[in-house]
Amino acid sequence: MSQKLPSYYVPVQSSWPIMGAVALFLIAVGAGLTVQHMGQTGGAGTLSKIILVFGFLILLVMFAGWFSNIITESLSGLYSAQLGRSFRQGMSWFIFSEVMFFGAFFGALFYARLIAVPWLGGAGNNVMTNEVLWPAFESLWPLTTTPSGQTTQAMGWQGIPLTNTILLLLSSVTLHMAHISLEKNHRMALVVWLELTIVLAGFFLYYQGVEYAHAYSDLGLTLQSGIYGNTFFMLTGFHGLHVGLGTLFLIVLLARIAKDHFTPKQHFAFQAGSWYWHFVDVVWLCLFVFVYVL
Repeated sequence: MSQKLPSYYVPVQSSWPIMGAVALFLIAVGAGLTVQHMGQTGGAGTLSKIILVFGFLILLVMFAGWFSNIITESLSGLYSAQLGRSFRQGMSWFIFSEVMFFGAFFGALFYARLIAVPWLGGAGNNVMTNEVLWPAFESLWPLTTTPSGQTTQAMGWQGIPLTNTILLLLSSVTLHMAHISLEKNHRMALVVWLELTIVLAGFFLYYQGVEYAHAYSDLGLTLQSGIYGNTFFMLTGFHGLHVGLGTLFLIVLLARIAKDHFTPKQHFAFQAGSWYWHFVDVVWLCLFVFVYVL
């Protein structure tokens, strides 16, 4: 509960930020090594997976501890209206950084489709490069062949991708209904709508796993499938990671609702989770159009 305080609240020193930095470093190293040694058993392959899992465990401990401290401080009445505005600004900048994050990957996709592939196909009198580097190259997207001759199939937009699009769109609607229920202090409706949102998110993650299994086993679409496979898994994989984090966010919100932490006027944590989830949905719509449909 925020209240008017005579001075700006300054949080005490905390070890959570450095722990989060260590966790993200281990996740980055572990993920890179896991991809590098994919398919190997024992030795470096096992070590890379251990580093990756250990990084995620540290990150979860950091989230649990840091969020617990913030919740305790908020319920103790330490936060002022000024700090509430700071939280909103912080969440806004965080989402902006996420926009830039996905913007970099979309930029790589557009560069490959609109510049690199046409250039290899002879655009701008570049026929010599085509003939020397990749004689059998065809300027088409998706690029389903590699210079080594490996072929794959593109992932269509029907089936699982369309189903997941519907699931995420419905989840945005249910989360919005939950937010309205919170503002009107309809507690039962709030819980039902939020639980439905979490269930839809769970189905999305399940179907994305099924999609990846189908890509590897039936389509030959892997991370080694050239620029198309790279951009496909980087964009959809990082989005899936964000959906997973968003789902965890929603589960924490549901637990806090069960403890009656929110009121119709004081519920920024719920608003932050809602902002994040709607952002994830918008990113998926862009993915669905530019990765699957076009």
